[in-house]
Amino acid sequence: MRNKITLFIAIVLLLIVNSGTLSAQTEVDEKATISFDRGLGFHAPDTTFGLNLRFRMQNRVGLTTFSESDLGIDEVDARIRRLRLRLDGYTKNKVLTYYLQLSFSRGDQDWDNSGVPNVIRDAMVYYNFNPNFYLGFGQGKLPGNRQRIVSSGEQQFTDRSIVNATFNIDRDFGLMAYYSNSLGDIHVNFKGAISSGEGRNALASDNGLAYTGRIELMPFGKFKDNGDFSEGDQSFEISPKLSIAGGYSFNHKAQRTAGQRGDFLHQQRDIKTWYVDAMFKYRGWAVYTEYMNRQANDPITYLNDNLENPINIYTGYGFLAQASYYFKNKFELGARYSFIDPNNQVSMFEQRTGEYALGITKYLYRHRVKLQSNIIYQQKEKFLPETGTNDRWIVHFQIELGI
Repeated sequence: MRNKITLFIAIVLLLIVNSGTLSAQTEVDEKATISFDRGLGFHAPDTTFGLNLRFRMQNRVGLTTFSESDLGIDEVDARIRRLRLRLDGYTKNKVLTYYLQLSFSRGDQDWDNSGVPNVIRDAMVYYNFNPNFYLGFGQGKLPGNRQRIVSSGEQQFTDRSIVNATFNIDRDFGLMAYYSNSLGDIHVNFKGAISSGEGRNALASDNGLAYTGRIELMPFGKFKDNGDFSEGDQSFEISPKLSIAGGYSFNHKAQRTAGQRGDFLHQQRDIKTWYVDAMFKYRGWAVYTEYMNRQANDPITYLNDNLENPINIYTGYGFLAQASYYFKNKFELGARYSFIDPNNQVSMFEQRTGEYALGITKYLYRHRVKLQSNIIYQQKEKFLPETGTNDRWIVHFQIELGI
């Protein structure tokens, strides 16, 4: 463990030494927004303090049928999917910035898994060595798979994929480092974190930590409007743009089924997660793909020696591919295919699931104000001791409004 921490510090120092010139801010959840071109901005008279206030809400109606052939409605999902308040700002000289995000809907608070209302989603303080390199300390998104990093307010479907829902590493408390630079037309981002490994709003636990790293490569240069972290090509890239990325996370002595998320295990386990993804955009077309894999030794835990009440980690892999076209009248058509496949060790507890989705979105003001409608066909394949399928149809209609 000491060697891993030493290596991380060495990388941070190397990035500081090699820091370069100015770079634009990125509209993602891992950095404070202090340009004040969105939301409501307030400045102190002497400009030593700034605050940017934003909010957004997603109101949804969903209909689900638990049969492939019988289209009778078995479940109605009518609720506020997300309600967020976001505060960003800076102190003198903008060297020290901060980012705070609160959630107020029950489904957004991880209430069912944790048993408490987790209102605080993000609470980060950043020290900006220069616009290319900064450190963050607090609770925020880990540098995991791209679809998790992309804000839920920048998504082109009403929900992220089942791949992300199963394998993402989500948020954690710790020290995070970010560095970006360009070599000619090629742009590179490096991201790393050492965190508690226990997830959002955790209490003091053991000495096991999580180590996460991610690298992003843009061989054709930067996207317009930071489009590598926004789904769909609303900026109509006039030349092809591509971002390729990969990363790895090691959670030592994890206590929950998904590392930072999920039910609590009976015994601690080491969890390894790795992921690769790619984003391509050109003249209204957008293509995104992602692969994730999670492994753990002895992923099934039991309450006692009698092997009672098993709780397991979903080990296995998932794949996602989605494509869309954005019309100049601000309508967008999108299609997605995703599946998750458990390892043999846990196949008796988990299901192989495939999902097909079609979506149409009307953007009234980019991603800030939009109307979304999705139709989803989901197949769940059961393993032993019971075989067969459990298919369902899902329809969502969602309105998003924010500033």
